[in-house]
Amino acid sequence: MKANKRFITFIIFAMTLFLLAACSGQDSDTASNENENNSDSSEETAAAEEENSEYPITIEHAFGETVIESKPERVATVQWANHDVALALGVVPVGFSAANFGVQDDSGLLPWTAEKLEELGEENPNVFQDTDGLDFEAISDSDPDVILAAYSGITQEDYDLLSQIAPVVAYQTGPWATTWREQVLLSATGMGMKEEGEQLIADTENLIKEKAAEHPEMEGKKVVWVNFSADDMSKLHLYTPADPRGEFLMELGMEYPESITNEITDPSSYSLSLSAENADLLHDADLIVGYGDDSLYEAVKADPLLGKIPAIERGSVVFINGTSPLGAAGNPNPLAIDYTIDEYLELIGGAIEKINE
Repeated sequence: MKANKRFITFIIFAMTLFLLAACSGQDSDTASNENENNSDSSEETAAAEEENSEYPITIEHAFGETVIESKPERVATVQWANHDVALALGVVPVGFSAANFGVQDDSGLLPWTAEKLEELGEENPNVFQDTDGLDFEAISDSDPDVILAAYSGITQEDYDLLSQIAPVVAYQTGPWATTWREQVLLSATGMGMKEEGEQLIADTENLIKEKAAEHPEMEGKKVVWVNFSADDMSKLHLYTPADPRGEFLMELGMEYPESITNEITDPSSYSLSLSAENADLLHDADLIVGYGDDSLYEAVKADPLLGKIPAIERGSVVFINGTSPLGAAGNPNPLAIDYTIDEYLELIGGAIEKINE
């Protein structure tokens, strides 16, 4: 009987030890899980803090400064080609301005824009039909977190109204004088994608260098972007090196002649007007680039003053149809450069060949 009692006592003792061990194991597993969860939570918190540490971002520009409190999720753009920068960075804007020249249909899209939208899977982009002025209502309806206007001609009034909708990334110096690099860096910074913007700039620079190396005849040639008018041959309109069109010509290895740069009193101004009586200032130009066609060239060549410009006389001229995609690409951005650079360099190379004929 005593042996049975001792056996029963042993069984109870063993079961108690088993239950205590099981409870201890559960507590250990719970503690382990809690530690893992705490670790994951700490990592997520650290990542969030690291992401938020970049903000707020302050961007200085011609109208003051813009503060962006957190990474924008909804990006809108206004006026010329700012949407192309967003697209090149893989972001489809919630709304953007229609292109007002160079478009071959009523879509408001230049071919490189349409191509990139298709690549990104956007079939129905929200295009602002604002070629006669900003459509503030449409911009507001797109509900943006930021509005990109780095390359634009917005006024103080425009800026003030846009700022009531969302923070605005405006140009830094003057209207229409933002180079493609500045446009990319300003827009990318405003989107919280500065590093991606810097990489896009590097990739585009490499493309330009690669293509320019295929045309060594451009190196050191004197060039001027000049717009002539068949309706009024008494005046000349030039784009300066501050304008993206002029700046891009120099990036290809060419130079503006000193006779022209000496006439520029405001280095930030994108244009310069001259009288045809000062046409001799263009005599140092090896070639002339401008908007126009064959009929305009013939009219300029027949003019008693303008026809004496050496580049005009020998035909070292690249006249681009302003209503064509190439004409629109004269205001360069990464998408436009990639799409048109081969055609552009072929025309420039042909104009240079006439120097030695």
